[in-house]
Amino acid sequence: MAVWNPWRGCHKKSEGCANCYIHRANARKGINTDIIYKTDEFYKPIEKDKKGNYKIKSGQMVFVCFNSDFFIEEADSWRKEAWEMMKLRNDLHFLFLTKRIERFEIGLPDDYLDGYDNVTICSTIENTLRAKERLSIFKELPIKHKMITIQPMLERIDIAEYLDESVECVVVGGESGSNVRPLSYDWVLDIREQCMNKNVSFEFRQLGSIFMKDGTTYKVQRQNLCAQARKAGINYKAV
Repeated sequence: MAVWNPWRGCHKKSEGCANCYIHRANARKGINTDIIYKTDEFYKPIEKDKKGNYKIKSGQMVFVCFNSDFFIEEADSWRKEAWEMMKLRNDLHFLFLTKRIERFEIGLPDDYLDGYDNVTICSTIENTLRAKERLSIFKELPIKHKMITIQPMLERIDIAEYLDESVECVVVGGESGSNVRPLSYDWVLDIREQCMNKNVSFEFRQLGSIFMKDGTTYKVQRQNLCAQARKAGINYKAV
């Protein structure tokens, strides 16, 4: 997987952002995450080597805006050009997460129509409030590849009404770090059941650093969060 950060910086948007790992990491480095700026790698997808070949090799998945949100307000004037590069590099598959799905149409190219085949968009939610707010919009948008990311999951959430054949996968995970909010295994299993009932793929991405299961609360080391989620063996592949 390649990473493309056309811009950096982000503002905390909702409850899930309270313990944002990017804000925490930047704070340790003395970086103000609320400053949004265009990066030197803005044209990374179309950069070529001395032989005229693209530096990002064909066939790769490209994770977009790892340090920001693709629909952040300050990037409105840059976004159309970013979309155009994604269309040009139709030999790559671009994926990004957003908490700002309501801003989807701002900076959208005129030829977007019913979506690009090589782009996956993940709408991120964290609780019932944000699920209703974002997924009601997300469900109606012309996006070829949709995913829902519930990370950090802060409470039991019912998303069944938003699950249909257009959603390719639901990813669930908890918060990492110290003084974070807990993740209950019961909540995870409930989302899994909703996905299985609607034949939507499900992935348990990571435990929370504070993890509740069978009436016991565990503190889990950061390096074990993803491995322990995989060991649970509860991922589901739609058929």
